[in-house]
Amino acid sequence: MIAVSSERVPGGYLSERQATVLFADLGGSSELCEAVGDAAGLETIAECIRTATRATESAGGRVLKTLGHGFLAIFGSPDAAATAAAETQGGMDTTPEIGGVRLGMRIGFHHGAVLQQGNDVFGDTVNLSARFLALAKKGEIITSVSTASLLSPGFRAMVRNLHAITVKGKSDEVDLAELLWRSDARTTIGAAPRSAPKPGTARLRLKYRDRELLRRRAGDAVSMGRDSTSGLVIDDEMASRSHCTIEQRQGQFVLRDHSTNGTFVTHEGDTERLLRREELVLGKHGWIAFGQPRETAPEVVEFFCD
Repeated sequence: MIAVSSERVPGGYLSERQATVLFADLGGSSELCEAVGDAAGLETIAECIRTATRATESAGGRVLKTLGHGFLAIFGSPDAAATAAAETQGGMDTTPEIGGVRLGMRIGFHHGAVLQQGNDVFGDTVNLSARFLALAKKGEIITSVSTASLLSPGFRAMVRNLHAITVKGKSDEVDLAELLWRSDARTTIGAAPRSAPKPGTARLRLKYRDRELLRRRAGDAVSMGRDSTSGLVIDDEMASRSHCTIEQRQGQFVLRDHSTNGTFVTHEGDTERLLRREELVLGKHGWIAFGQPRETAPEVVEFFCD
């Protein structure tokens, strides 16, 4: 577990700037040393750290300090940190089990203002990055929704929104996101952002009661909820006033839940999925229910994407 001190070291030049702070920590190291002995275990651990360090430097980052079986690094942008994180996880994924133990890297990063003094950095950005690391499991990359929104479109397509957390000293909750560096259980996405579909060719059609809504332009978004100002007003007491939004991104339609009770989405031929403050790329055809499963919902919106 990496511990972070918020105390400033006196002396030296203290500068403030915008940066992306990344923490990485190797999980399974204690079990490995117990299984194969300290000498063999520590050599394997050192090689894993070297792999992560090379990925960091290749992406333009700088390791400021090592902390236990991990390190603290700083980058100029979220994209650079995401590149290093994805490359690190891809490298770790090829590491075989040793002594029945599989090592895994946990990574957390966040972008914002930092105070830097030599190889020390301070401030909320550092503390949040460390908190995200603590929440990550082996093989996971955790960041904030605010940082994910700064990523390039290719990387944003690799992001899955999670839940919100309460942070000591902050009045507002912080929304979490995960950078999905693999497309499935066997294939590594890798660091290069995926090319996105060409915008402007997609069409969204929504059917609700006797009303039909059509959206084509990339900038058009549809809000749904009980509030009378919503683009599609839903007459359902389980729906929040501002329940969810659908917007077009790079030729795909993305639904984002804002509600209290969640949004239930069913794609034709698939099982129903519950979204809670999460995003989902809509498929060709399906149904949206508000605050309860489609089977029991009095009001359902049917969607078509082509």
